[in-house]
Amino acid sequence: MARGAFFPDSCVVADVVPSPNHGERKDGRRPDMILLHYTGMQNAQAALAHLTKSGSEVSAHYFVFEDGRIVQMVEESRRAWHAGAASWGGETDINSCSIGIEIANPGHEFGYPNFSTRQIAAVTALCRSIFTRFTIPAVRVLAHSDVAPSRKQDPGEKFPWRVLHDSGVGHWVKPLPVTEEGHSLVPGDRGDAVEAMQKSLAEYGYGITANGAYDPTTTDVVTAFQRHFRPQRVDGIADASTQRTLQDLLVHRARPRNIAARARAFERLAAPAP
Repeated sequence: MARGAFFPDSCVVADVVPSPNHGERKDGRRPDMILLHYTGMQNAQAALAHLTKSGSEVSAHYFVFEDGRIVQMVEESRRAWHAGAASWGGETDINSCSIGIEIANPGHEFGYPNFSTRQIAAVTALCRSIFTRFTIPAVRVLAHSDVAPSRKQDPGEKFPWRVLHDSGVGHWVKPLPVTEEGHSLVPGDRGDAVEAMQKSLAEYGYGITANGAYDPTTTDVVTAFQRHFRPQRVDGIADASTQRTLQDLLVHRARPRNIAARARAFERLAAPAP
């Protein structure tokens, strides 16, 4: 076996192209998050070369070409360097807790074409394969823009999160239609309504402080939220559709826990007296 080579972790991998850019996961952390990226370069081969080049200081675990071919660059047990400065749910070492998947797409800077059907099928199959080895909650299959909203916009609003969700990958609810009805919160606003929205975004996981001011950071976070969960209009304005979709996501996320809690309470009530 060539220097640095390893056996792939998944049967859906077509080839291994080792990257030297990786390290130990902090405290032996097992990954419990999948982070999806687009490459943001005009050429897929050039992107793969960059991710596997010594000294580039970037990498990911997997690379998915437009035709659906999957290459593994870093072993899942290792900490790849794909998230950069990021946070989610109070965690800031996202690389230690995640598996990174780079999806070949030139991105917003170079025309941002649609993702191919084969490519999305491959990403879905890869995620489902990862699920067989690690416990990845649906709410922790995330976009790079979710964890770094002020720096990143990938994989962007054209990424079909609903398609993945329908195949058992990720968290999603049907967004409320975009209309001009209802009260919108806009950049520059201040007050309790802004603070309540910021608290809801932080509760979901976004790195945001509830200061009651619709500041540039809030605009970035709302924009990232829209790219993932309400892509029909991505403008950083928290219209009624955006606000309602956020609340529906929180309710939907909590529901399984509530059901489990009710089941445990019923079991206690039904148990025979000691």
